[in-house]
Amino acid sequence: MEYAALGRTGMRVSRLCLGTMMFGAWGNPDHDACVRMVHDALDAGVNFVDTADVYAFGESERILARALKGRRDDIVLATKFGEAMDPGEPLRRGASRRWIMRAVEDSLRRLDTDHIDLYQLHRPDPHTDPDETLGALTDLVRQGKVRAIGSSALPAEGIVEARRIAERRGHERFAVEQLAYSAFARHAESAALPTCGRHGLGVMAFSPLNGGWLSGKYRAGAAVSADSRAVRNAEHFDHADAAIRARKLSLVEEFAVIAADANCTLPELALAFALAHADVTAAIIGPRTPEQLQAQLGACEVELTPEVLARLDALVPPGTDVNPADSPYPRPVPARRRTAGREHREGTEPR
Repeated sequence: MEYAALGRTGMRVSRLCLGTMMFGAWGNPDHDACVRMVHDALDAGVNFVDTADVYAFGESERILARALKGRRDDIVLATKFGEAMDPGEPLRRGASRRWIMRAVEDSLRRLDTDHIDLYQLHRPDPHTDPDETLGALTDLVRQGKVRAIGSSALPAEGIVEARRIAERRGHERFAVEQLAYSAFARHAESAALPTCGRHGLGVMAFSPLNGGWLSGKYRAGAAVSADSRAVRNAEHFDHADAAIRARKLSLVEEFAVIAADANCTLPELALAFALAHADVTAAIIGPRTPEQLQAQLGACEVELTPEVLARLDALVPPGTDVNPADSPYPRPVPARRRTAGREHREGTEPR
């Protein structure tokens, strides 16, 4: 296993980070199997684990608490806040001081720990002043409950704005950015990744297999497994779009040829691609089964040559996405001479 500095936090983390979104009701409900996967990952040298309060609404964090008994000090533990913990309750979400102070206590209790190594804003909250968010997170660092703070899916301009506010107001700065990055979804190369590099942020690449497309389980002419995420959570994936599905299926076959030529598997190729970017600290693997975990742990041993990377660039050019919807960043809206109605001005949501 290889290790790298996590931005300027002083923490050194494995270049593969164990993501646990699939632990619990959202993926694998067998807690014993999930615990074994954590142990297998740690035994393989992984010392970086990422979860979120919203993953199976707390179940993933509780599974991790059990898995990390006696090994908590051996890992960098990251979790996230901000996504809706109760769809019907508007106060149990977002980046307000009110919710952050409640959310961190909930996560600490579920994780059975007295501190979180990396506490991340799961998604930008347009309804909360970043000064309030950074102020609350700074207090958590000073209280010793959080060691470092980060963000996820923050566009380049948001990264810069947060840094400017932190410097002006004396707050802790976001030290890490977690962003979507894969050989099929390369939007981050245009702005977010270079921005992270300029400001010395650690970068965690999530969805390096592009929602399973680069795992090799979706192939032309083959039936999709009934237990795949494409079936279980079809509304979150692009399999229903015939043109994009056909394009990705075609690309998978070409990527498989490149993987064979590089003497590695397709998922190893995909992970090695993400790790090859100079500004990426770690790629997040999100296994649902032990077999998926084992298929990804060897990626750090794969080093892609410039020739292989050029072949991948020729198929999906840098900075582009096969599916435009893979980018989480807000798209430009038409310019307006005047603001919209009350909801736009006050940042409220329609009832």
